[in-house]
Amino acid sequence: MKYGIRTYVDEMHDPVMTAYAAWPERLYLIDKIGKIAYVGGEGPFGFKPSELKEAIAKLPEV
Repeated sequence: MKYGIRTYVDEMHDPVMTAYAAWPERLYLIDKIGKIAYVGGEGPFGFKPSELKEAIAKLPEV
């Protein structure tokens, strides 16, 4: 998949999930300065890629 943005996947021992309490699965968007720009709802029903896409579009160009 090519989104034009860096995409990261958590390691097997889940340090990011632990740090951000990402259970059940959630979508997070971190901006270029490291600030959380979007936090999706709890999955599976709160898992809404269209909301993430809107949040990406709203990020300022740097």
